[in-house]
Amino acid sequence: MTPLRLEAEVLSLKTKYPFKIARHEHSEIRTVMVKLRDGDGLEGWGEATPQRFYGETPETVLAALELYATALPENCFDLEAAEERLEALLTNNNSARAALSTALHDLAAKRLGVPIHRMWGLDPARAPMSTFTIGIDTAEMIRKKVVEAEQYPILKIKLGSDRDLEILNAIRDVTKKELRVDANCGWTVKQTIRMLPVLEEYGVTVLEQPLLRDDIEGLAEIRRHCRIPLIVDESCITSADIPRLVGKVDGINIKLAKTGSLREAIRMIHIARAHHLMVMVGCMVETSVAITAAAQFCPLVDIVDLDGAALLDHDPYVGATIHGGQLRLPSGPGLGVSAR
Repeated sequence: MTPLRLEAEVLSLKTKYPFKIARHEHSEIRTVMVKLRDGDGLEGWGEATPQRFYGETPETVLAALELYATALPENCFDLEAAEERLEALLTNNNSARAALSTALHDLAAKRLGVPIHRMWGLDPARAPMSTFTIGIDTAEMIRKKVVEAEQYPILKIKLGSDRDLEILNAIRDVTKKELRVDANCGWTVKQTIRMLPVLEEYGVTVLEQPLLRDDIEGLAEIRRHCRIPLIVDESCITSADIPRLVGKVDGINIKLAKTGSLREAIRMIHIARAHHLMVMVGCMVETSVAITAAAQFCPLVDIVDLDGAALLDHDPYVGATIHGGQLRLPSGPGLGVSAR
């Protein structure tokens, strides 16, 4: 067989509004588009969304891909062994490996003529509703964003600033929708415990990652006071992180850019379920290539937050969409994604 050929391109993407969370603010995102081409000219697509928080940049992704290109499988169906070889060759670099994993799955499913989720026997109609994220902003802009997000029945609110109450008030000025809160490591244990009755008062139904990622005992202390599900994101990168979280949180947030592969994401779901943990699938701000990849396993999860492409000023690809909060996957083979 002819070895797969790898191409990579850095994409510069702008957000509709400056996107601010507790750790940072940005208006421009750089991701890396990956294409794997086989001997017949068939292409598999993937996207790396590197985060400095996890030790990656577009430049490190490109460097990692050069090395990974030397270990690509000749057979696109060699999925499990291929992912094992890539991780053994160079650990970490998870978003780079996630892009290759996505491209390999895209290529294999295209060879079979079916969407990736059908290759796994999943029904996309069983996916939960997706949230829409409102970043930290002024009260005026918060109200504007909430009104513009009218089609989304569930909102995810970024907190972890010195204006948290102002943000919650601004949102409740214009909507009675279900709210979920993500503090992105922005609170202490004491702050979080003080905020719990406030969150309940405002009708918040989920609390995500209030503490720094390694403060597991702090999370356990919060959970003893918390009457809404406590979900971790930054504290759970791969399946190896799940055992230490059991009994201390209510669920985990899986993001492909963190996990390193589609198959690792599926493993995380099964391991979390075995420990009676809730499972959420989230995303970075990224194009429809990465969003559609994560959407493939959404029928297996409890909470969906895949609005990353909807936060862009222009998405160069067409893939999974959200209508009235309901995730809709393309019907074409592989990812089913096309260039806009």
